[in-house]
Amino acid sequence: MKRFFFTFLCLVLQSALAGCFTSLSAQELSFSTNFIDYARTGTTNLEASYALARHWSVSAGMKYDSGGEKRQQLYSLGGRYWPWHIYSGWWFSGKMQYQEFNEAEAPTLETSEGDRYGAGISGGYSKMLGRHLNLDLGIGLWTGYTRYVTYACPTCGRIIGSDDKLFVLPNDIILALSYIF
Repeated sequence: MKRFFFTFLCLVLQSALAGCFTSLSAQELSFSTNFIDYARTGTTNLEASYALARHWSVSAGMKYDSGGEKRQQLYSLGGRYWPWHIYSGWWFSGKMQYQEFNEAEAPTLETSEGDRYGAGISGGYSKMLGRHLNLDLGIGLWTGYTRYVTYACPTCGRIIGSDDKLFVLPNDIILALSYIF
């Protein structure tokens, strides 16, 4: 499933980039990074967005964090509705997400490792700072299904439990800078 999702993400990015380079007369493609993720957990992140119409854009994103007590990689595909015009003003979005995680539970040494699949919604506002630069603010949550195994410690490999369950989690707290081509 991970390989399928990653391949699908690459195909979306490839088609968005191919469309951008055939017609650069309009602002159709943007890349953004969320500074909250860097400040909170040191998570590297990037989202590419491609404008389909005046009110609609599609996006593909990734997050990667390999430091500290929390390791994760997250991939997302989604769309945004812009009531006024793409890359300007209020927006509402929905997306599908996949996350592979490894989290230590403080103050114990227990470590959980697993996968999450789900869908998320978010909303926010894009403030135009210049012709090619936007400041995005937003918030969202996601829900879905998780499957994980809990270990007694990060290195011993002794399994103390496992579970499959539904979840609802905060997803996006966005303070991002976007560059629009």
